[in-house]
Amino acid sequence: MKFLDQAKVFIKSGDGGAGCVAFRREKYIQHGGPNGGDGGRGGDVWVECVNGLNTLIDYRYQQHFKAGIGVHGMGRDRTGAKGDDVLLKVPVGTQILDVESDVMIADLTELGQRILLAKGGNGGFGNAHFKTATVQAPRRANPGAEGQERWIWLHLKLIADAGIVGLPNAGKSTFLASVTAAKPKIADYPFTTLHPNLGVVRVDANEFVLADIPGLIEGAHEGVGIGDRFLGHVERCRVLLHLVDATSDHVVEDYRVVRGELDAYGEGLENKNEFIALTKIDALTEDQISAKSQEMKLATGKTPLLLSSVSKRGVEDTLRALRAIILEENAAELLASGVVEDAWKP
Repeated sequence: MKFLDQAKVFIKSGDGGAGCVAFRREKYIQHGGPNGGDGGRGGDVWVECVNGLNTLIDYRYQQHFKAGIGVHGMGRDRTGAKGDDVLLKVPVGTQILDVESDVMIADLTELGQRILLAKGGNGGFGNAHFKTATVQAPRRANPGAEGQERWIWLHLKLIADAGIVGLPNAGKSTFLASVTAAKPKIADYPFTTLHPNLGVVRVDANEFVLADIPGLIEGAHEGVGIGDRFLGHVERCRVLLHLVDATSDHVVEDYRVVRGELDAYGEGLENKNEFIALTKIDALTEDQISAKSQEMKLATGKTPLLLSSVSKRGVEDTLRALRAIILEENAAELLASGVVEDAWKP
């Protein structure tokens, strides 16, 4: 299945059915009076988070969604049926924005969440509705109200606990493949990864979701390379794992390039928890590893993690470090929301 994380869609709720002008005409019943029914309401347009989707690829092949029109009213005081609703099924993490105003309509972050996007038009009144003591034979009825229509953007931001960032060929996909069951494409040329990949990590009886983001290069926030559009998928992450190729001759510069792109993107990425890790250390001697680690520590003020996805060296320590931050952030969020209370302390 191809990956698509944004789509432009036209939606329109159904028009209401028109009211009916009718009169009761039966044998032996004089002055039967008006009995035209009301029109039915137009169908609504809904959006719902469903399980089993992780892309918006369905909306590449269909961009127009129109709900059913309400059935017109009928004689014998019969109200028309409501028009059929339309349901847009999207993956968890989808944001919906109005195209004209660019205002966010909904942010769907929970499975089963359901939002009304466009309400159907009301049905028109039949002539029975207009009967009064002085007007006993009204010959008018209302047309149905028009439905709502608009263009909307669907933006998917994958929900992951931790995100992997770094330059192309820093070993991000290799690391994801080594710690999860994900099967990302791995090759020795830049930009092998063209869309985000997700995997579930299990460490010490705990699980968390890890996202591999396509590589960034200098100027990505201005559209260089494949740009920074995929950084939206790590906005919701608790922690970032910044991988730097230890075999590079300029590890500090490599780190600063990606860090600069994260800061330029904004959206809270500049303040997220971050672990720096030197990868591919199996290709270096111990003296070279120590020198690169010291160089990175002096430049960033952080002691980098050392790992090799091939030999598994340092992988468990890295996963435990990520898990600790994730659990800490989750607990802090629950505490702030009032779902759980802080533990009692003497």
